[in-house]
Amino acid sequence: MTTPATHAAPFGRALCAMITPFTASGALDPDAAARHAATLAADGCDGLVLSGTTGESPTTTDTEKTALLRAVRATVGDAVPIVAGVGGPDTRQAIALARQAERAGVDGLLVVTPYYSKPPQAAVEAYFRSIADATGLPVMLYDIPGRTGTRIEPETLLRLAEHPRIVAVKDCAYDLPGSAKTIGATSLAYYSGCEELNLPLYAVGAVGYVSTVANVAPRQLRAVLDAFDAGDTAEAARLNRLTIPLTELMMASGLPGTVTAKALLDAGPVREPLQPAGRAAADGLRKAYEELREASE
Repeated sequence: MTTPATHAAPFGRALCAMITPFTASGALDPDAAARHAATLAADGCDGLVLSGTTGESPTTTDTEKTALLRAVRATVGDAVPIVAGVGGPDTRQAIALARQAERAGVDGLLVVTPYYSKPPQAAVEAYFRSIADATGLPVMLYDIPGRTGTRIEPETLLRLAEHPRIVAVKDCAYDLPGSAKTIGATSLAYYSGCEELNLPLYAVGAVGYVSTVANVAPRQLRAVLDAFDAGDTAEAARLNRLTIPLTELMMASGLPGTVTAKALLDAGPVREPLQPAGRAAADGLRKAYEELREASE
């Protein structure tokens, strides 16, 4: 049992939305980023998404973003696709970041819906087309209305799917029926951006996921897809259930995934306005993480 042949996975199936490690003083730590990327690739991540929300892109400079991309590319080589987050509220800045990422040697662009200004759908479509036209790289649209305040409506997605370089969607719309319809009506490669929907979306034709939790549990998340692809849906469901307690604590406890992931990793501080996890939250995360490791061995 596999994903539909018409929906190729342009960046792999199991992608990690990678954290951006910092030193104790808060500076970018490219060496730590390279080590973390190498570990993720060795533990089953097909691709890496850098400078996304989990990568603290709003608080890293353009220079830091390029240094991060180059450090990770130098470590993982060409075998692991790298997707760079470049979207934002300013189309001109997003285009500049896209071109900068292309020069740094990435394989694709993750472009989030413009946030705060809440543009109408015609403006959203024009924004995505402008960025897709600015480089020769394939584009993954990032639909996360809970953060941006604006959804990429299904009708807009149908039109954008006609663009030759718009090839994928990171789906955080929490609309499984709507996503299934778009998957069926287009060749867009859908990636779950919400761990609790990884398996349900995969079952209706998504090609994989882009996961924050994969920073700490890459093998366990990938095992769910592997079991499904092997035709053992019961095992896929069982393995998926094992991941739920950690996923809930990391993604639905009131703390951003960046904060919870860094609480479990030796990756330095988060940048303000984010604050580190408190002692009780960190202890709970570690307990859930150890229980998942024990249950999946």
